[in-house]
Amino acid sequence: MRQRRKFEPEFKAKVVLELLRGEKTMAQLCREHEVGADLLGQWRNVVVERAPELFAEPKATNGEAVRIADLERLVGQQAMELAVLKKALSWPASRSGSSAR
Repeated sequence: MRQRRKFEPEFKAKVVLELLRGEKTMAQLCREHEVGADLLGQWRNVVVERAPELFAEPKATNGEAVRIADLERLVGQQAMELAVLKKALSWPASRSGSSAR
């Protein structure tokens, strides 16, 4: 029994782009790359269906970036507050130690 072949995404894109450009016919590409016509047709359909996604703005990524920026700002603010509080706690100890001399 023949084992299934796996094709890299770059290879699929290259073959489909050749088909869409009209550089070669589907039959020529199938023979050249030893790929079935139905498989090449599936690849072409995927490219055509997902083409609008290429031009869409990445909304989720943009929202995530804003959320990450807010969290980083909050962490920075809390780190500063912690440093100030630690310094404030050390003041009474240093004053009482220096006046005892």
